[in-house]
Amino acid sequence: MGLIKKLNKWANAHTYLLLDLIRVLLGVVFFVKGIEFMSNYEEMERLAKPFQDVPGGMIFLHYLIPAHFVGGILITVGLLTRWAAIAQLPILFGAILTNFIGVMNTNYLMLAIIVLITSLFFIVYGSGRHSVDYYLKMQQ
Repeated sequence: MGLIKKLNKWANAHTYLLLDLIRVLLGVVFFVKGIEFMSNYEEMERLAKPFQDVPGGMIFLHYLIPAHFVGGILITVGLLTRWAAIAQLPILFGAILTNFIGVMNTNYLMLAIIVLITSLFFIVYGSGRHSVDYYLKMQQ
């Protein structure tokens, strides 16, 4: 718990509006990808191909859409940002792995790497000053 308090103090001392906008954009990207996966079942079928022989592959696919929806909303508003970003990590590693197991798509690979790096940053940085977390902390 002490580590999280130190990270929050550091993040609040070094907060910038641009970082908060990047956090909001990251949440919107996750939410839009969740909508895209839900509405395009051919894409989900293509994604499932490399994982069809892996034990638990279908569980991963059922985890993908709700994690993107809920995680995207939480990251956008800045509520439980670290936990929401941690929940996205298996999906992002799977997105990168899919490019190496299945058909290589450099656009998806670059998007997955950029989103992974940004998510790792917000796992360390946290929500920032312009977030619901910060607002709730100030109400105590």
